[in-house]
Amino acid sequence: QVQLVESGGGLVQAGGSLRLSCAASGTLFNIKAMGWYRQAPGKQRELLGSITSGGSTNYADSVKGRFTVSGDNAKNTVYLQMNGLKPEDTAVYYCSMLAGITNYWGRGTQVTVSS
Repeated sequence: QVQLVESGGGLVQAGGSLRLSCAASGTLFNIKAMGWYRQAPGKQRELLGSITSGGSTNYADSVKGRFTVSGDNAKNTVYLQMNGLKPEDTAVYYCSMLAGITNYWGRGTQVTVSS
């Protein structure tokens, strides 16, 4: 029943910006936090940032100052605003949601940053 769908990925030039969205749907209860991860080929999945239902955010050092996580509680949607994109940001970006004791994952959206 629960589904997370990422959108907004695509191809962008280095230095450009992109905004990803993640919409949660289905029977949703006790949502505690949502977050963004990314995974590049041959690398571990990396936590980029998260936001609690109360609006508190946290960021990885690698993206701090460039990426911003925000949320719309009414829409059960989180966003990832990415500025100053670099080729090394190229990866599949995943949305996650912690609801109760269960962690849900979206299918990911590809972000490719050209040099």
